[in-house]
Amino acid sequence: MGRRALLACWFLSMSMPVAIADEIYVTNEKDNSVSIIDSRTLNVVRTLSVGKRPRGITFSRDFKKFFVCASDSNSVQVYDAATDTMLHDLPSGADPEQFALSHDGRLLYVANEDNAVTTVVDVGTRQVVKQIDVGVEPEGMAVSPDDKIAVTTSETTNMVHLIDTSSFEVVSNILVDQRPRYAQFTPDGAKLWVSSEVGGSISIIDVAKREVEKKITFAIPGVARDTIQPVGIRMTRDAKTAFIALGPANRVAVVDVETAKVKSYVLVGQRVWHLELSPKEDMLYTTNGVSNDVTVVDTASLRPIKSIKVGRYPWGIAIRAMPEHTAGSVPLEGKTQTETR
Repeated sequence: MGRRALLACWFLSMSMPVAIADEIYVTNEKDNSVSIIDSRTLNVVRTLSVGKRPRGITFSRDFKKFFVCASDSNSVQVYDAATDTMLHDLPSGADPEQFALSHDGRLLYVANEDNAVTTVVDVGTRQVVKQIDVGVEPEGMAVSPDDKIAVTTSETTNMVHLIDTSSFEVVSNILVDQRPRYAQFTPDGAKLWVSSEVGGSISIIDVAKREVEKKITFAIPGVARDTIQPVGIRMTRDAKTAFIALGPANRVAVVDVETAKVKSYVLVGQRVWHLELSPKEDMLYTTNGVSNDVTVVDTASLRPIKSIKVGRYPWGIAIRAMPEHTAGSVPLEGKTQTETR
């Protein structure tokens, strides 16, 4: 290879983003951008322009691509994670808000808020496999660990819809409290946790029985009850602790999963919407939509250690784990979870 070719390769490599630490990707609704944070320095290292009103974000199973719900662009955008280059759109249906990738990485389940359907997209062929009628204003999406059940929550209908992924038929409609926003399965798939923003509660659903078996409510001294609006949920791999974003209460609830009891509350930024655990689960990151920042919480001490300014109206969050952290790692329901073997 000649000198000029070598120099050209060197300049090209220098122009590409090179990650040496886990990176935290945060969608900014108002700025139509994604802020990318270095987990080692806890600084924003670059900002990527994306489609209109980005909300949900997740990575492919191999962390080589990431997907962004560009809600007002009516598309799911697919990017190369190594270069931040947009590859293509997926046919997501109208106003995609949240999505969940099947654990085999083949199907993307997308909640279409404006037209009351869940769109199933084949990631490889880029074709719509099915559109499934659900309740009014669908938002939350989840897929069971065995890929047999997909879940959509409908905000206005106040229901959780269980979808059989072999037939793409709704097999159960479960009533929960007002405005369900987010759903997450426990690691064993036996329970489903659903947050109700206006109802101020978490419904714990027995998946086999298809019924609510327990509810969690919250009370914070000095905080008005109507400002306690649970949305995002993250659970540790051992299923012992759940972290729940409480919206305008500006707190994260720390919950014992076995007893469903609140252990403590952590003060974070304004209107905490979604959250994510680091691959080692030693840090928790929260997106705060009004204060326009990300709070970093030490999970051992349960104390915030830093606030990181990002774009306007930060919403979704996902982590691109580096190779040394990705053995057994899978992105889960728009977040990233590292599984133990």
